Amino acid sequence: MTTDEQNSDHENGVHVTKPVSLSAVILAAGKGTRLRSALPKVLHAVAGRPMLEWVLRAARAAGCEHIYVVVGHGADQVRTAIEAEDVTWVEQRQQLGTGHALVQVASHLKAPTTLLVLSGDVPLVTAETLDRLVVGARTGWGSMVVAEMEEPGSLGRVMATPGGTLERIVEVADATGEELKNRRINAGIYALPAPEIFEFLADLKPDNAKRELYLTDALTAAAAQGRDLALVSLAAAEEAFGINDRRDLARVHGVLLRRKAEELMTEGVTILDPSHAVIEADVEVGRDSVIHPGVSLTGGTRLGEGCTVHQGAWLEDARLGDRVVVEPYSVLEGVVVGNACSIGPFARMRPGSVMKDRAKIGNFVEIKNSELGEGVKASHLAYVGDATVGEDTNLGAGTITCNYDGVSKHRTKIGKGAFIGSDTMLIAPVSVGDGAMTGAGSVISKDVPPGALAIERAEQKTVPGYADRKLKRRKTRKQ
Repeated sequence: MTTDEQNSDHENGVHVTKPVSLSAVILAAGKGTRLRSALPKVLHAVAGRPMLEWVLRAARAAGCEHIYVVVGHGADQVRTAIEAEDVTWVEQRQQLGTGHALVQVASHLKAPTTLLVLSGDVPLVTAETLDRLVVGARTGWGSMVVAEMEEPGSLGRVMATPGGTLERIVEVADATGEELKNRRINAGIYALPAPEIFEFLADLKPDNAKRELYLTDALTAAAAQGRDLALVSLAAAEEAFGINDRRDLARVHGVLLRRKAEELMTEGVTILDPSHAVIEADVEVGRDSVIHPGVSLTGGTRLGEGCTVHQGAWLEDARLGDRVVVEPYSVLEGVVVGNACSIGPFARMRPGSVMKDRAKIGNFVEIKNSELGEGVKASHLAYVGDATVGEDTNLGAGTITCNYDGVSKHRTKIGKGAFIGSDTMLIAPVSVGDGAMTGAGSVISKDVPPGALAIERAEQKTVPGYADRKLKRRKTRKQ
């Protein structure tokens, strides 16, 4: 590709031309002390992803060819937690401000480029906004994102020229009372030319309340020297929300959950009460599925079409086929479920469990590292651990596979069409053949051949008149 080649796209019917060389710099060096956490700030999760991961995905979606992440506090933790082969990690050993952070990237750039400068703690930014930012930068020297907020709080204020370009940026700690009345805030998102921006960064002085080198001061200096920085207004001011404390974390988490719910509803999913459902970013839900209030769908959960998940169910990394019903307050983690299955209420499926088509587990049934074949039923009060159960087998109430001998786990194998009587204990390792039966209340420690009946009980003994005599003695004592 030559330097003259360009990629084209369309946004809302408008022809958008993206520069060939587009890079992103994500500033993620802050300590986040107001979060009061041992975890680096940018690793705190919102809607199922570390906040830094949201910013990385937006940069990739905007077409950035090179991504540089400036890290400081907890740099090793951040690098370990974020698996990203396309990221160049740049360490800012001393946190001396945003301008100082951007300077650390200069030596890594090999050719002129447009830098998208993003903040690792502003995870609501979208690729669409970044596209608009790049277009805005083409009208002048650079561009920056601004937003109008009713309560700007501690965010920096942006003063504009009569022509609508940047005049100066004022940090709250340095702003006058009149400047604080301005509700146009700096979102901390920029498109800047490199290497030109580094010329202004080289002249920075820590002439401010925090004694730091502000990137905003470099932009103000550039504007004073006649560089036009276009102001790109956000359609939704929430994209500018940064995370400084746990309240901000909760607010941003809520916005991302709302976005996900709206996306799914647009695709044909019914969410009866979006404000009371947690559906994380990487979850997929098929059309005509119904999500009831209080449901949590997390991690890499996938639901097929026509599923129903009832009140209070919690699913993480669960894969469900079509027409699955999850009854209230069931827990599914790391499992695979076939089509037309029924689960719960109050059921638990632990990691490694598989249900084939038409299988059913009912209330207070726990499945762990087991496979239930097609049409298997365990309707209530059973524990099935480390087992393989053949198709169309029925597990009676109170069935337990005793899989642990105090040292090791052992497997139970049950064939097709078997009938396991209520309150049967299967002492693993043990197998029950196709079509075999166990009597209720049995403790089965030996293999049961196909088609056989296995019963293990003490012989019932009946003592005539015993209950009547005991009752008479009780009445005599009371007198």
